[in-house]
Amino acid sequence: MKVVIVGCTHAGIAAVTEILKAHPETEVTIYERNDNVSFLSCGISLYLNGQVKRLEDMFYATPEDLAKLGAKVRVRHDVLSIDTKKHQMTVEDLQTKEIFSDTYDKLIMTTGSYVVVPPLMGIDDSRVLLCKSYDQAKQIYATAKNHKHITIVGAGYVGVELAEAYADTDHEVTLIQSHDQILNNYVDDLFSKKITQLLKKHGVHVYLNERVQAFHGDEKNDKVVVETNNAEHEADLAIVCTGFMANTELLRGQVDMDRHGAILINDYTQTSNPDVYAAGDACVSHFNPAHNDAYIPLATNAVRQGALAGKNIFGKVQKYMGTQATSAMELFGYTLASSGLTLSAAKREGLNADSVTYKGNYRPGYMPSTEMLTIVLVYDRDNRQVLGAQLFSKHEVAQSANAISICIQNKNTIDDLAYVDMLFQPHYDEPFNYLNLVAQLAIEQERQAKLESR
Repeated sequence: MKVVIVGCTHAGIAAVTEILKAHPETEVTIYERNDNVSFLSCGISLYLNGQVKRLEDMFYATPEDLAKLGAKVRVRHDVLSIDTKKHQMTVEDLQTKEIFSDTYDKLIMTTGSYVVVPPLMGIDDSRVLLCKSYDQAKQIYATAKNHKHITIVGAGYVGVELAEAYADTDHEVTLIQSHDQILNNYVDDLFSKKITQLLKKHGVHVYLNERVQAFHGDEKNDKVVVETNNAEHEADLAIVCTGFMANTELLRGQVDMDRHGAILINDYTQTSNPDVYAAGDACVSHFNPAHNDAYIPLATNAVRQGALAGKNIFGKVQKYMGTQATSAMELFGYTLASSGLTLSAAKREGLNADSVTYKGNYRPGYMPSTEMLTIVLVYDRDNRQVLGAQLFSKHEVAQSANAISICIQNKNTIDDLAYVDMLFQPHYDEPFNYLNLVAQLAIEQERQAKLESR
């Protein structure tokens, strides 16, 4: 079998590794327009604040590694067009400018995503940067040395992590968000306010409900002015972190896509064309708590879908289990973690959802030290299934988000979570783990609601 993989970041690496591990006789060709593969963009903020000393360490594979597996690796090659009916593509060698054709039996599209660039005046100013690729990361790091006031546009994970990194390195930071809360895709209002307060405590200027309308260069003072619907914010540098879009233009009109251009896949990562598979940021994921397909560009989804595409091109071997969009971040010594639906998102999905909030120490007060933690648990009032949770503490609560992810995946109820077996050891928790306790709060809330309705 001849397999072509277009794009080689997380999903592409996982696909080629899976193929050649199980079927080393397969002819695999990789086309990647950059000169590198497998860059972890989540490491940009870590490099910026000095936790990671070498940006090159954020690559977990090289073209040479893939070649040793048996793949034909063609970096600096841009796929110009694909004809799925003829199983043929046109490719340009970006170094020699040679244009040639190639064919495939099976095609795996792992073309990833690109930063959403709003069509604003001044977006092409040299003092306005994007944040995703290796080259962009190098530019951000280089400019940080001589630019002290940074304005970040967009307060999702990338924007908030960059704000922390700059604040930790003695920069003046302005964070602009068009929504009425930051991290609105990941947490409800309670935690958004906590994170906003934490950012402000560390000197970050946070502006909500401000939509950027233009960038104006001030050549005389070497500044950029970020114009919003409410104000003008002057800075040395602006970084745009306004989300991602699927990079799927090569297959437009040839496979089914959602209204945003993300490729639709079935349980086996197969597109509407049986010889074309897709994985990672180029396609949708099945979002289990909402029972729908959604665009969720996370590395965790990419590696799983990529590996499954590598399995399933040889037949329907293993189904994709879907995702809970589980994620976490460390911010000024605190851990914020989430899985599944927020309460506001659950209500937008039309679910009869509610939530409870638990606050308490993660382990007994008689221990030498302990830390407060806060958990918001979201559940369906009709079938009592766990829909999501958010956790915040100086204690490491990220692995508890993984436990919630399993609950959602397995359609466990608040009754299951309240009494599921979890370890007790005073070093780690109370006799009832905090996940048991928050579920017990939900049970009590429903019991009281039932009594009041009589």
